[in-house]
Amino acid sequence: MSSTDPERPAETPDGPDPAPAGDAPVGEQPGEPDEHLLVDPARVRRAPRLRAFFTVGAVVGVVVGVALGVWLNAIAVAEDIPMLKPGVFVSVVVLGVTTFFVLLAGAIAVWADRRSVRAMQRR
Repeated sequence: MSSTDPERPAETPDGPDPAPAGDAPVGEQPGEPDEHLLVDPARVRRAPRLRAFFTVGAVVGVVVGVALGVWLNAIAVAEDIPMLKPGVFVSVVVLGVTTFFVLLAGAIAVWADRRSVRAMQRR
């Protein structure tokens, strides 16, 4: 049987049961620094959004690839160059141009990221 009273919390060997950590307000717990001391608005790093760079690169690559593939296909038809499957030709051109533009967008994103890091170090 337990010797504790349901109205009174159990005591630990070190003394009464300490208050739970959730009772103290946020930022006032011992050993926890205040949030406003951690963030300096003058030194916030503005990193590029990589997903946006890659998405724009892919969309531009598809548009330019379709235009280039159709244009090259029209030149081949005008010059009487036999082409068995013009759709496959356009698809391959679109894939190649899209790959190029996505890689170019990634390179620009890396350049922008490195530039933002250098800007942070100068401050």
